[in-house]
Amino acid sequence: MLDTLLFFHSLVRWAVLGNLLYSIYRAYNGYYSKQAFTKGDDKLRHWTATTAHIQLMLGIILYTQSPNARFSFHATGPGGQITQPFFFGVLHLLLMTSAIVIITIGSAMAKRKPTDREKYKTMLIWFGIALLIIIIAIPWPFSPLAQRPYLHSF
Repeated sequence: MLDTLLFFHSLVRWAVLGNLLYSIYRAYNGYYSKQAFTKGDDKLRHWTATTAHIQLMLGIILYTQSPNARFSFHATGPGGQITQPFFFGVLHLLLMTSAIVIITIGSAMAKRKPTDREKYKTMLIWFGIALLIIIIAIPWPFSPLAQRPYLHSF
């Protein structure tokens, strides 16, 4: 079950990143071109947040099944080095949860803004901050903190 969860969590990561990047692109273009905020933009805003929430749920389920979570709070290496159990059990969890909270707040605020330009600006700022946090917190194959493949296999 752990491998299946890891595979889907790894797969949905790309959907979250794709939605965020496209949302930021649309928000940037909409804001600077002074375009109307369309139903398509609103659906994109909504599905970006929804995809992030699905990823969070997969991550929470994975967290409860992971052996890394059992000893993660006491798993720093010599001299306070960050170990993989500490990264996944503490840093990854806190940063990703924070990013999804930021996406949720940004989505809700953008929905309630009175003008199209304000909606785009809100999405651009909040989704951009979340994207930066997510990029830091993903265990890329080249990361000095923890490594995982681009797509985890079964």
